[in-house]
Amino acid sequence: MSVLVLVLAVSAACCLGFGFVLQQNAAQRAPLNDFLSFRLLVDLVKVPRWLAGIALMVAGMALGAAALGQGELSLVEPLLATNLLFALALSRRQTRQPLGRQGWAGLLLLAGGVTAFIVAGQPQGGTATADPTRQWVIIGAMTGLALLLTTHAKRSRLSSGPVLLALAAGLLYGVQDALTRVSGQKFSEGGFAELFTGWQPYAVIALGVTGLLLVQSAFETASLRKSLPALTAAQPLAGIICGVGFLGDRLRTDAVALSWEAGGLLAVVAGIMMLGMHPAMPTGSAERAHVGRLQPQPQSS
Repeated sequence: MSVLVLVLAVSAACCLGFGFVLQQNAAQRAPLNDFLSFRLLVDLVKVPRWLAGIALMVAGMALGAAALGQGELSLVEPLLATNLLFALALSRRQTRQPLGRQGWAGLLLLAGGVTAFIVAGQPQGGTATADPTRQWVIIGAMTGLALLLTTHAKRSRLSSGPVLLALAAGLLYGVQDALTRVSGQKFSEGGFAELFTGWQPYAVIALGVTGLLLVQSAFETASLRKSLPALTAAQPLAGIICGVGFLGDRLRTDAVALSWEAGGLLAVVAGIMMLGMHPAMPTGSAERAHVGRLQPQPQSS
């Protein structure tokens, strides 16, 4: 792994983590009637804090795209998952909660899991598959699962809905990362003429806007404790599947390497969950307010 890829990916994670916290601070105050509606984005555009969060997220996506241009998707995605560390750092500053045993354990699991996966797997680039069927099957499976999760989330807004929306957005963002890498390769081969004659850059934009709506709807109805861990866990897993599935990324496949890779990914997910449930994460006062408004008010005598 080159130092440049490490710096770009970690810088992207920093921008994404800070951006997610600012977005959730603003989105939790949005009207609940805007749930899964593009009116939500129209309302949030008027909030300076949300715009700052979006600016940081765009910067993070640009840095992530640069990292993907220099390294394999299976290498960059686990590094991007460390955005939760930066989100926790900003949340701690807002809530003034100490890190404690849970925070340190989650930090060690996340950092150790990323290290174990990269060292054991030794991700390397290869030749992307020439079979379009394989590519479309993987992309279709990811987007189809995201659609199913979103459909179910609409029926359970304030219970499991935020988690399901975050999972769906993470899957879409993982596919978006894969297509961003493909778009970068097209641009390096033939410039803008080659880039804009393909469907991939337009799919990147569509996935980004859809994922943004899902994430903001999750942020609107629940605290970061519910939404951000699911988002952070789903994105690298989806990206790695796409990288190995049709982009030609290669991982070591001997028994020892596979066991360490699986253990590393499990440690990453466990660390994400522990950090996401840390008391420093905002509790979501708007979530409680939404619940209170939905509950019947006692009749006055």
